[in-house]
Amino acid sequence: MTASHDLLSRLAERLGDKHVLTAEADIAPHLLEWRGLFQGSALAVIRPADTGEVAFVVAACAEAGIAIVAQGGNTGLVGGGVPHGGIVLSLVRLSRIRAVDPLSATITVEAGALLADVQAAADAQGMMFPLSLPSEGSCTIGGNLATNAGGTGVLAYGNMRDLVLGLEVVLADGRVWNGLSALRKDNAGYDLKHLFVGSEGTLGIITASVLKLYPKPSSRAVGFVGLSSPQKALALFEALRRAGGRDLTAFEYIPRFGLDIVLKHRSGLPRPLSGDHAAYALVEMSTTRPGAGSLDGLEAALAAAIEDGLAEDAVIGSSEAQNANLWALRENLSDVQSLEGGSIKHDVSVPLSRLADFLDAATSACEAEMPGLRVCAFGHFGDGNIHFNLSQPLGMEKTAFLKQWGRFNRVVHDIVHGMGGSIAAEHGIGLLKRDELGRYGDPVGLDLMRRLKLALDPKDLLNPGKIVALSLNPPSALPQE
Repeated sequence: MTASHDLLSRLAERLGDKHVLTAEADIAPHLLEWRGLFQGSALAVIRPADTGEVAFVVAACAEAGIAIVAQGGNTGLVGGGVPHGGIVLSLVRLSRIRAVDPLSATITVEAGALLADVQAAADAQGMMFPLSLPSEGSCTIGGNLATNAGGTGVLAYGNMRDLVLGLEVVLADGRVWNGLSALRKDNAGYDLKHLFVGSEGTLGIITASVLKLYPKPSSRAVGFVGLSSPQKALALFEALRRAGGRDLTAFEYIPRFGLDIVLKHRSGLPRPLSGDHAAYALVEMSTTRPGAGSLDGLEAALAAAIEDGLAEDAVIGSSEAQNANLWALRENLSDVQSLEGGSIKHDVSVPLSRLADFLDAATSACEAEMPGLRVCAFGHFGDGNIHFNLSQPLGMEKTAFLKQWGRFNRVVHDIVHGMGGSIAAEHGIGLLKRDELGRYGDPVGLDLMRRLKLALDPKDLLNPGKIVALSLNPPSALPQE
């Protein structure tokens, strides 16, 4: 009997046969990255029901020397959840909302809980969990934590790292670290939770968390603004931040090409402004202060921006339905790019003061590399995060375009690095950017990462080959198309 067969038999005895999936059809959905860029392999998919079963599975795999890749909703964008041998540990059955405490403004949830369900549980108690992502109906809290997810609310509320108070984690040897603290102040030694947030399952497997909640806004106003350039967008952001302070809760940048393809492929959405503009911003102001309306503040701020020449035109939603339509122009942008052919992605960040310079420099450099290339650079202007995506030239064959991924990585990432930015703003490193991290990362920082990996996972069994590779498994970090 082989070691893997013996392991699967042992797991089936503890979890039940129906939660140890070995049929090809059952495993297949867990092997493909969400965008189809990476295809993996696995012995089985294991579905534990609670932390105790997770710990049993991890300890058994450690004893057998079998690798583990933890998965939640499998909505990652950098190949971090794709297995290359070993087992997939699916956490979808760990989906309970354990507790909601409105007074402490916390919610305790298991790793497999859907982000949308956590939002709904908070809302039912008159509170808000502010993380917002297009995939919130399918992504899980464990995955959000493992990738330090960002989204549209980072300007006001921070990344997932800023929203977590405590964690429960299964370590590589099967021990359980109970760090489920709801304390807002705790200086008793190292803050261990931050080792695991953003570690993409390479240091431990998150099974539960205590998250921060916030009061629900009593009012909000959403505006859509036409602009002449990225420089004007940056100046508008500064003016709105000065006028609104903490009430400015979102500032999203959209290029003209981005708006054009959303309106082209989503026919139910109305054109927000009558004329065409070089760029656009979707802005939101909201407040929790009773009697303080956001609409008047946004109207005054945008009127002043137009008068000062920062904005060319603007519209403000007059109802929640109109607000939703304005937000849909931004939320649909990621999906419709695939309808324009191949898309080479860059999730990057630069210091806010360099953002407009980056857009100009990277756009010019990429267009010079390939005539007809269509730059779709959009994202979270308020926190310096741009999705600098490249759509293939009209008429070009998709596979031929995607083979240029590494070439354009070098162009864009060199500019980002030269401006003191990051090649991975909110999607993580995974497999897609593993070699890029080795190229651009600080040598001392990379050494510390490897030492942490070796200390917490000396057998290299937790998501091996991702972020920092201790071996050549998997051998290639470039998309396979």
